[in-house]
Amino acid sequence: MSDRGLKIFTCALSILSLASLCCGFNPVDNYLIDCGSSSDTTVGDRVFLADNSTSNSLSTPKNIFARASTSVTSSDYSLLYQTARILDGTSKYTFSIQQPGRHWIRFYFYPFVYDSYNMNRAIFHVSTQDHVLLSNFSVNSNVVKEFSVNVTSTSLEIIFTPSSNSFAFLNALEVVSIPDALITDDASTFDPLGTFQGLFSQALETVFRVNMGGPTILPENDTLGRTWVPDQDFLINENFATNISKISAVKYVEGGATPDIAPNAVYGTATVMKSGDDPRSNFNVTWQFNVDPGFQYLVRFHFCDILSKALNELYFEVYIDSSIVAKDLDPSILLQNILAGALYMDFVTPLNDSKNKLRVSIGPSSIPNVLPNAILNGLEIMKMNNSLGSLSGSAPLLSDSRSKKNVGMIVGLTAGAVIAVVVAAIMFMFCRKRKKLAHQGHSKTWIPLPVSGGNSPTVGSKYSNGTTVSVNSNLGYCIPFVAVQEATNNFDEAWVIGIGGFGKVYKGVLNDSTKVAVKRGNPRSQQGLAEFQTEIEMLSQFRHRHLVSLIGYCDEKNEMILIYEYMENGTLKGHLYGAGRPSLSWKERLEICIGAARGLHYLHTGYAKAVIHRDVKSANILLDENLMAKVADFGLSKTGPEIDQTHVSTAVKGSFGYLDPEYFRRQQLTEKSDVYSFGVVLFEVLCARPVIDPTLPREMVNLAEWAMKWQKKGQLEQIIDPTLGGKIRPDSLRKFGETAEKCLADFGVDRPSMGDVLWNLEYALQLQEVVVPGDPEENSTNMIGELSPKINNFSHVDNSGLAAQSETSSVDDLSGVSMSKVFSQLVKSEGR
Repeated sequence: MSDRGLKIFTCALSILSLASLCCGFNPVDNYLIDCGSSSDTTVGDRVFLADNSTSNSLSTPKNIFARASTSVTSSDYSLLYQTARILDGTSKYTFSIQQPGRHWIRFYFYPFVYDSYNMNRAIFHVSTQDHVLLSNFSVNSNVVKEFSVNVTSTSLEIIFTPSSNSFAFLNALEVVSIPDALITDDASTFDPLGTFQGLFSQALETVFRVNMGGPTILPENDTLGRTWVPDQDFLINENFATNISKISAVKYVEGGATPDIAPNAVYGTATVMKSGDDPRSNFNVTWQFNVDPGFQYLVRFHFCDILSKALNELYFEVYIDSSIVAKDLDPSILLQNILAGALYMDFVTPLNDSKNKLRVSIGPSSIPNVLPNAILNGLEIMKMNNSLGSLSGSAPLLSDSRSKKNVGMIVGLTAGAVIAVVVAAIMFMFCRKRKKLAHQGHSKTWIPLPVSGGNSPTVGSKYSNGTTVSVNSNLGYCIPFVAVQEATNNFDEAWVIGIGGFGKVYKGVLNDSTKVAVKRGNPRSQQGLAEFQTEIEMLSQFRHRHLVSLIGYCDEKNEMILIYEYMENGTLKGHLYGAGRPSLSWKERLEICIGAARGLHYLHTGYAKAVIHRDVKSANILLDENLMAKVADFGLSKTGPEIDQTHVSTAVKGSFGYLDPEYFRRQQLTEKSDVYSFGVVLFEVLCARPVIDPTLPREMVNLAEWAMKWQKKGQLEQIIDPTLGGKIRPDSLRKFGETAEKCLADFGVDRPSMGDVLWNLEYALQLQEVVVPGDPEENSTNMIGELSPKINNFSHVDNSGLAAQSETSSVDDLSGVSMSKVFSQLVKSEGR
């Protein structure tokens, strides 16, 4: 084929591909019913069949067709609101499903009075075989409720159940197939970062579908019959935003959205920052939505850069509530540098039992030399069913096929009521005991901990003046609450240095001018209680210069407070990315890794039974003013297996991106789980990027997987932190990469011990600092014994960060340690 012929053929293929993208979806199942109507009703290009059509099966105690006495003109779909089907008793629609998969279910409600039925007063439930869609539902104006459910059988049942002394009604109904690609099985999560899997089995309710910067889009202008509403009513500050429109510029490209995801009328309009190209602009454009507490939500963002005139002009941040879900986002880059390409991103929110507002924001990036701006084209918020399979409370499932299960439910509830009475009696006795403890000045939530063995002493026997606390205070004793108040200026909000899952962290100053960090927990949190106890128990047992130390704790006035000494340079994570701190040199990074490895090695070997940290990550490695590393946060720590056992069986806990996959699969915890997490930290140190970053291309999202690909290709230098370019000796990098790779072995038995990791890191440091000419085995671990100092007494280090020779015992290792350089990891930037 000639070059001309090849070009024509390629062009034809492109046109065919574009045409396929633009074709509307043709649903296999397409049931449209005008309820209560005796004739078909045409709305736009769609025909709603009469209610007595044989295309659907309705079983109901009474056939009551209602017609409004006056003409209804409430919306463009007003023809559907002229009639209604009244369901005076449990009723069931049954639809034959030709193609299993996700289907729309849309209900049209418009209440009016017919005969003795006042539809404004109707209260009822609606469910399918598997999910509750509406419970105790009532309506006083025209409403369209849209759901999508994954139908796995050959029939779909929709059951209407009136509440006691009431009835149900319905004006119109849709059951329509949805493209499989519309809702995939997974989505990104945040707080913590990770991936949610299992959307296929979820029932979803469309709560909001918004066309940013554009007008209402009616179903006839959407390939899937959806309605999109303008965003003005949701903007918190309209003065911060402006609208743009460029529908003709929208491109649907491979790897991006399709017209079925959203029409070009959505991608071709947008709300953007009203920055006026002012480089000093620094604000977010925010929308607020009312949501029901007790549910998770699937939030879908639609992006299309119709703002920029060239590539690499637009970078911005995207937020859900206070969490950044996309940082330095450039939609064009994600679509292989195609400007104005349609793109969507999905996120699943955490479960929140109390919040009834959800905020979405866009704002400027912190990338230098980029004008501040941000864009959002469309937004969808979909409620996900709860653990009961319900999208609206806990109304029972009413399918006939579940009648036997309902009998079991009744029996279970009866038995549960009996058990509840017994539990209530026990709790009553327990509460009386707690009240007695409370009168003695202790927490109402937990019992004071004797951390030093024996009984917890009274405050009076420890502090003569009641408020004087200094760094020399004996560890293991309670610190008075008034002293903690004094140290933190009565918990001054201006002194907050971090907020985490346990609670707020305050900077404080003791009477002798020693800086402290005060972690104030939430006494009502049972998880917080467990971590509080574990932290005290662990830190009261061991001492090491590369582990944080605890000054004391407070258990008065229903408080859970831990007091640590302040660590001047914060977390390792803060120095690697996101905190605006100076970049660390390669030598400094190696010495930090060596110090952290020493601390973990001590945990694993310093006692008769190993202590497994279980939450090793860069945010839990702290740095003093000399950048000496200390491992922190022992709230999840676990005592290792007995001598005759290989592992501890326990529930999986830790942080996404750092979790040992073998521990995750088998729930069997060993010291090698810490080794795996530390291997992730090593790559994090080398690449200076988050371990999970959903804004990156799919193959780069997980740092461990991405770095391992480059390591196995022998090209690790391609992905290192750019600030380290040309500053790492090849041999040092090679040894470091080999060490991280061994830590990330799939099976724990194939991973090195922390002692071996420590030796390899010290060797990598020596390779960085000295050249060994003509060494044929410079990468062999056999050389460690010759080049590295002995690590028998691993807990003592000199200023170079290498192990120092010592003849004394290292178990307590308090010599030469300034207590003002320590405090436990407090800022919880990742969840657990």
